[in-house]
Amino acid sequence: MGINGPKSRATALVARFVGDSKANIATTFALALLPILTAIGCGTDYSMAMRLKVKLQSAADAASIASISVNSAGYAAAMAMTSDGSVTAGVNEADNIFKGNASTFGGYTLTSETSTVTKTRSTLSSQVQFTAAVPTTFLTVIGYQSITVSGSSSSSVTLPLYLDFYLTLDVSGSMGLPSTSAEAQRMQAISPDNYRQYPTGCTLACHFSPQNSACTDSGTQGYPTNNYCLGYAISRVSQSGYKSLLTTNKNNPKGVQLPSSIVSGLPNSLYNKLPTVANCPTDGTDDCIQLRLDAVGYAVNQLFTTANTTKKVANQFRIGLYPFIRYLYSYYPLTTNISGSTSDSSTINYAAANLATLLDTNTNASLGSGGTHIDTALSSVNSLITSVGDGSATTNTLPYVFLVTDGAQDPQVKGVPNGSWSGSNHATTINPTTSCTPLKNRGIIISVLYIPYQTINPVNASFAGDEDDYANNNIPNIPPSLQACASPGFFYTANTPADITSALNAMFNHAVSEAHLTR
Repeated sequence: MGINGPKSRATALVARFVGDSKANIATTFALALLPILTAIGCGTDYSMAMRLKVKLQSAADAASIASISVNSAGYAAAMAMTSDGSVTAGVNEADNIFKGNASTFGGYTLTSETSTVTKTRSTLSSQVQFTAAVPTTFLTVIGYQSITVSGSSSSSVTLPLYLDFYLTLDVSGSMGLPSTSAEAQRMQAISPDNYRQYPTGCTLACHFSPQNSACTDSGTQGYPTNNYCLGYAISRVSQSGYKSLLTTNKNNPKGVQLPSSIVSGLPNSLYNKLPTVANCPTDGTDDCIQLRLDAVGYAVNQLFTTANTTKKVANQFRIGLYPFIRYLYSYYPLTTNISGSTSDSSTINYAAANLATLLDTNTNASLGSGGTHIDTALSSVNSLITSVGDGSATTNTLPYVFLVTDGAQDPQVKGVPNGSWSGSNHATTINPTTSCTPLKNRGIIISVLYIPYQTINPVNASFAGDEDDYANNNIPNIPPSLQACASPGFFYTANTPADITSALNAMFNHAVSEAHLTR
């Protein structure tokens, strides 16, 4: 018993321990401790990995956005591309931005990073993808040395479109009328043109400047002008100065006359005598009388200002001036240089300011003379536009035609220079189906600015085959014909010089916004 006694006691002790229910708690705790510690460690390691993923995701977001931002190298490179595809400069920029931001913090190993920047028509898109390994601390106990995190970020932007604007400008006789009723009254008070037919003052003949049968001393003029239509010349000089030249002569229908020394040398003798302007951008000044085309020219220059402030990239807009009478004339073809000076004769700005110099003088063979041939102008501009792109590149421009007119189609013709009249002088309207539909069928937007034709009053039914009544009766037909010509939503009306400026700017802004919505 002496030998077996201790063993028996040990056995009994174990039996008592096993049988004691209190010992089960300790056993359970010991068995559960490892998975509890593993779970805690897993949560800690996972939280750390997620925090790093958020930081890496933020770096990816910044890279995808910045690589296609307006001031980025990728954006500039995409705008210079003439076809779709990968934008290498954008890819490099995205990579550098991601890695630069990601290098500001540690605790991970970047296993992969891929950036793609692609131009598809007018859409520039960027995607940045990453994968990283975050080392573990507690999970190594169960064999996990790291946690893999990944993410991606995508961004896109609509690129500015390259647009061409063909300003198709009516420079026929009626666009040489004064721009407002007040300006008309100033002109009527002193102009001698066609006074015997129209004692209330000059109407359509004011635009003719050379000597011709419209303004004969023996048949039409209110005072001698050496058979010279004087309305345009009067509109370019000081009004108080011109009035001071007139002296009383009750033998003339208008009761006044110019000095014979000036009459014999018109118009240069008048220009040499008085302060003269090349154009008249403002109505109501003593310097000049503003004509409709002066107001249009001023408005076109304001459109250039709008275009310059609107453009997002260089050379985004090309604008050209295409006036017409009998023919369409490439007065100033498409150009991106629209920020010149109105006093520099080499610029489109100068050309626009001086639109009134193109009024029908029966001397410009490029424009022709007589009537208003809107249908011919639209057909010609359709031929001028050789391709219709989607605006995604400088070689794939989207064209717009801006038609600025009073809408009175007149098919008559006068030979240049000093030729005879032919064709009907009875005003009518364009046929939108034949004149405008061919352009619209090609995807060309036509934007029309209607400057309302003014009623002739009083009417001289015996003059020129009663063209006055035909012109007046035609006025209600003009707006519907022009509205049918315009693309949907692109018909505008302007009655005053301020209206013309506002309307042309609205037309431009409408074109830019519409292009983005539909392309």
